[in-house]
Amino acid sequence: MSVDPAPRWSLMIHGGAGIIERDRLTPEQAEAAHAGLDAALSAGTAILEAGGSALDAVQAAVEALEDDPAFNAGRGAVFTWEGRNELDAAIMDGRTRAAGAVAGSTTTRHPVALARAVMAHSPHVLLSGEGTDEFARDHVLEQVDNSFFATTERRRQLDELKARKSNWFDVDLKYGTVGAVACDGDGNVAAATSTGGLTGKRWGRIGDSPLIGAGTYADNRAAAISATGAGEYFIREGVAHEICARVRFLGESLQQAADTVMAETRELGGTGGVIVAGPGGETAWSFTTPGMYRARAASTGERVIAFYGDDQ
Repeated sequence: MSVDPAPRWSLMIHGGAGIIERDRLTPEQAEAAHAGLDAALSAGTAILEAGGSALDAVQAAVEALEDDPAFNAGRGAVFTWEGRNELDAAIMDGRTRAAGAVAGSTTTRHPVALARAVMAHSPHVLLSGEGTDEFARDHVLEQVDNSFFATTERRRQLDELKARKSNWFDVDLKYGTVGAVACDGDGNVAAATSTGGLTGKRWGRIGDSPLIGAGTYADNRAAAISATGAGEYFIREGVAHEICARVRFLGESLQQAADTVMAETRELGGTGGVIVAGPGGETAWSFTTPGMYRARAASTGERVIAFYGDDQ
């Protein structure tokens, strides 16, 4: 009996989880999401196919999603209550467990590149507010006006939330955070996550995406994880690190660990999803919402793009 070979490299990406159902997406929305995921997958796989690092691959994939207005990151990010875009991102290298993160960036085109610069060129892990863009300018990262990130649809969502006097989890119930995890040919894993946060967020709110161990984590001894969902609950559960801990100390499979932690997060009251990559090239995803924009590719030739809960 033949046994399928383990992949030399693998890549998974996500574009957010939530009420993503066939009867709720227009053909145009579905086409745009599919094209965006496909482009991001291609950006990351091109690096891995050429023998590049998992770290470079996840950054490239996330940068592609940050430039795509179909997703809540970079251009297309949601608005704060005050009507501007504040961007969060994180990246982590599973080989060294070096990490960088930013919260509240407003003028740096690619927040994930800024997080990478924090990791590589500063003694810190997490920068916030005005300091993020000051650091970016010091390191010659591309700057744009805050209006670059704005789209008509995101403005509509903010106006709807205010008109309905809703809370942050009511508008579209879709957490559009983007992320990527990868394993390269050397068995190193990496994770990156980027988001505009929640529509109508106030008071400098920061979710799980830029918090190492909550929305983003990578450790060659276990796995790399990027999360999307109700950040307050993912923070309380320490979702990304908790998955790694279960793999490392309990010997659980990626799927078992992800499913268990997502179920515990749901018990707290939070929904969403995760993507996971292990140092052997194995991958998994798990989500507790009707759907999650997601995709994966591997050196074995596998290439999958999926939206809905019943997609394989």
